[in-house]
Amino acid sequence: MNSIEIDIETYSDVDLSKCGVYKYSSSPNFEILLFGFSVDGGEVEVVDVACGEEIPADILAALSDESVIKWAFNAMFERVCLSNYLGEWLEPESWKCSMVWSATLGLPLSLENVGAVLGLEKQKLSEGKDLIRYFCVPCKPTKTNGGRTRNLPEHDREKWERFKEYNFRDVEAEMQIQQRLAKFPVLDFVWEEYWQDQEINDRGIGVDMEMVARAIAMDGRSKSELSTAMQELTELENPNSVQQMKQWLSENGMETDSLDKKAVAELLKTAPEPLGEALALRQQLAKSSVKKYQAMENAVCADSRAHGMFQFYGANRTGRYSGRIIQLQNLPQNHIPDLAQARELVKAGDFDALAILYEDIPDTLSQLIRTAFVPQDGRKFIVADFSAIEARVIAWIAGERWRLRVFEGGGDIYCASASQMFHVPVEKHGVNGHLRQKGKIAELALGYGGSVGALKSMGALEMGLAEEELQPLVSAWRDSNPSITEFWWAVDRAVKECIKKRVPTETHGIRFDYQSGMLFITLFSGRRLAYVKPRIGENRFGGESVTYMGVGGTKKWERLESYGPKFVENIVQAVSRDILCYAMRTLRNCAIVATVHDEIIIEADRSMSLPAVCEQMGRTPPWAKGLLLRADGYECDFYQKD
Repeated sequence: MNSIEIDIETYSDVDLSKCGVYKYSSSPNFEILLFGFSVDGGEVEVVDVACGEEIPADILAALSDESVIKWAFNAMFERVCLSNYLGEWLEPESWKCSMVWSATLGLPLSLENVGAVLGLEKQKLSEGKDLIRYFCVPCKPTKTNGGRTRNLPEHDREKWERFKEYNFRDVEAEMQIQQRLAKFPVLDFVWEEYWQDQEINDRGIGVDMEMVARAIAMDGRSKSELSTAMQELTELENPNSVQQMKQWLSENGMETDSLDKKAVAELLKTAPEPLGEALALRQQLAKSSVKKYQAMENAVCADSRAHGMFQFYGANRTGRYSGRIIQLQNLPQNHIPDLAQARELVKAGDFDALAILYEDIPDTLSQLIRTAFVPQDGRKFIVADFSAIEARVIAWIAGERWRLRVFEGGGDIYCASASQMFHVPVEKHGVNGHLRQKGKIAELALGYGGSVGALKSMGALEMGLAEEELQPLVSAWRDSNPSITEFWWAVDRAVKECIKKRVPTETHGIRFDYQSGMLFITLFSGRRLAYVKPRIGENRFGGESVTYMGVGGTKKWERLESYGPKFVENIVQAVSRDILCYAMRTLRNCAIVATVHDEIIIEADRSMSLPAVCEQMGRTPPWAKGLLLRADGYECDFYQKD
């Protein structure tokens, strides 16, 4: 036995979508209902565990045998569920995931959608969702069903037989996916990165549950008081209603089309009283960040840790990690100077003191979300991240010499960029310091072909830049970065030539290939980015553009448009991701509990050295000679932004 394809159907009284697989499968009421498998590509078998059939002994033995490869689509689900079922933790090293394999080729992250895109002969059965709803989750007690809270096989034998067929078909579909993707195997080092990701998900991150419970209670009280104040002020039946609120503002001389966050912030600048007070109350009531505390409460397991927070290869185009459940990737920032004090007041449940000292309770609770993540057993967090990683990577690939010199000298890229653009010295908090902000916004908005629109969406106008300044800023940035600008269009030419002529092309050390209806971009690490069914199309300006099939902003499989600078963005972010993964591999013996963007969080022994971690993290991979990296970090007793 070399490999087994596995697909299981399970029951639990815990909501999988809210709580994640670790909590779902550790419920006392968790069960495996069906165990579908195929050994070495042979006949598919379904073991009806719910009806008393037993998983064969040789299959059970193979689950913990490191020499047998276990395959599944979203293998973390099967591995964690089977670990809890067997009462023995199955280490990830002998597991491989066909969802990750699909993701490396730019395909969707669901079995049903991958099957549809690949046009598989044996596709997932569409009635599966109904069958899962019937057998896998608790049901509502009704008169008709005799008041039961769960459907068992004997309650509908015909449905149960169809459910077994569904399980059988899933195994077939997963095997077919592997056959179809066999020409494009996942590189060994990417599987090693996946196994490390699984270790991080298994390890989990500590959560201060006492603080979480108090924060949720405080938010409830705050919302109730704010709603009462809002009702008294406006005399509206439901002051949360957008329609009623717009009507009230209009009757009081203020017209607005929208009451979203941005619109309310804008209205507040000129609103007379009592309109200003009502809008400020609305702003506080709209703070939804506290939902993160509820997500923590849902996800945290009996060990007071949140597990399964990261999706390996979650970002389709670049292979970056994405967040799951609590979503550490989009936590609110903290600006409160005395976080520890505010945190202690929340833990003590001292609502009145918090209200006096910090006034805006929803905002304070929002800023404290990060601090709910804590190291356990007397350890500390070491938080380390790369300094200006994307700016360094793009300068290195494009060969923008002046930028490389800034990094060599440990300079501030925003000051240096402003200095290059405006031809005057710029120092942070010093000579021409006011220009640094323009340098910063230009750096953030313009590196990937952005123009006036990009500056606006980055908040240029809110930062005090005038409309007429924007186009000259774009021109000044491009003029002072000729090598980067050339890199965009060199990539544009290389991609188009590769697709049109179906021949390999290369520029700046990056290779482009057309193979089996796919565009592949080979990065310095050897990893490849994939674009499905690329074509040359026409953009909205009547010019030539590249289109390909992918998962768009609507989460649907659709034709997307791209061009040189956008491909450069994918390349730079993908290279930055490879550097992060290389650093994580070198720090493998440290207990990494999370990775957020370009940051690594380690739950460290008190004696571990922060400078040693930063030095190790800042080492350049062997495939990136000449790239200067720097990692900075800090230590803390709860997670925070330094």
